[in-house]
Amino acid sequence: MLLAHDTEASLQAAVDLVNSAVEPDTLTGPAEVDEWYSKHRYTGRRDRDDAELAALRELRPVLRELLTAERDRAAGLVNAMLADARAIPQLVRHDEMDWHLHAVPADEPLVGRVLVETAMAMADLVRGDEMSRLAICADATCDGVVLDLTRNRSRRFCSTTCANRNAVAAYRARRKVTT
Repeated sequence: MLLAHDTEASLQAAVDLVNSAVEPDTLTGPAEVDEWYSKHRYTGRRDRDDAELAALRELRPVLRELLTAERDRAAGLVNAMLADARAIPQLVRHDEMDWHLHAVPADEPLVGRVLVETAMAMADLVRGDEMSRLAICADATCDGVVLDLTRNRSRRFCSTTCANRNAVAAYRARRKVTT
């Protein structure tokens, strides 16, 4: 199934936000929020205060639960999140972004927009029976979330760091066997 660009972008933003809680925590101040906000091309309201930072940090376990839920549970979570937000999906076009969905106004607090956009993206995964696109990192020492957008669903690690650590370990294990 081909996912829409806004679905992929929302899922990647959510995964990055959730994984920022994996030690070492990388969402500890306004600069990190600014970087995440810019990287994922969010638009709209930004308060840039401690309350916004705290709200995003508190959202991470909520999104983790959604991203790691089995399909039927994810559907229920999505429905509850969208109902609570009184989300009304609308097609919008802004900046250089072509038509995509927004379901809450641009002046909604950032945490509300992140929650609703993630729920909308998860609705696409549930409808398309694509929940296998989300997994937990294959690194035994990591519990990061993996978003696999590859055609052959081959992504196993949440980051290059985890992939490299496992590749080096496998290489060393092979060398021990041959020596």
